[in-house]
Amino acid sequence: MNDELHDPVVVPAAALASELLKGIVESFVLREGTDYGARELSFEQKVAHVMHQLERGEAQIIFDPNTQTVNLVAVSTEPRR
Repeated sequence: MNDELHDPVVVPAAALASELLKGIVESFVLREGTDYGARELSFEQKVAHVMHQLERGEAQIIFDPNTQTVNLVAVSTEPRR
């Protein structure tokens, strides 16, 4: 058994087949839970919003080889110190 830990991998959205990308985004949106904002968005609107974030580089897909899971994370726009 290999107990070696591996760093998470950034997966470019453009490298994924469109149906796979859509499935990842839909799964992410479903895990995010309920809106408590000023107005509710439909599931389709939420998916479109996340897709636009990926296209603009505001979010990225991360694969964790240690847990074999995929997640979407916001990209920090603040400069590192």
